[in-house]
Amino acid sequence: MGKAKEKESKTNAMRILESEKIPYTCHYYSHEDGQIDGLAVARKLGQDPSKVFKTLVTRGADKNFYVFVVPVEKELDLKAAARAAGVKNVEMLPVSELLKTTGYIRGGCSPVGMKKLFSTVVDESCLLQDTVIVSGGKIGTQVELKPEDLLRACRGISAAVATEEK
Repeated sequence: MGKAKEKESKTNAMRILESEKIPYTCHYYSHEDGQIDGLAVARKLGQDPSKVFKTLVTRGADKNFYVFVVPVEKELDLKAAARAAGVKNVEMLPVSELLKTTGYIRGGCSPVGMKKLFSTVVDESCLLQDTVIVSGGKIGTQVELKPEDLLRACRGISAAVATEEK
């Protein structure tokens, strides 16, 4: 698929943002080199990593799924995440279960437009940014929007769930 065609195709996340009348800006990056981790994406987009967020999916002690969105330069604090979700603990969902659970693949997992609306927590540092950048729902595609619009689109809350990278 050529670059121009790739940029024209709308993802489920984009369709949802548009249906909710939430303004966003698309950003595209090359992923042929296989570097799709959050820091690589921030670097490729020429963006401050503190405004680029990754989407992490967990399973709680109650067997429900919980989504956390944290800056790419940080890690998810599992204890703080469990507190924010109101469960005893959470553990990362194995990558092998990501597609069937969310409808997204690793590197293209957006907090907007998953198969089901899961309880979502965005790290409170998002509120310090004018805009944040998250996956647009496909590898090579990111969307930039206001933090409050992201929270509205994913029906999420903000809480302190990120910790410094180890």
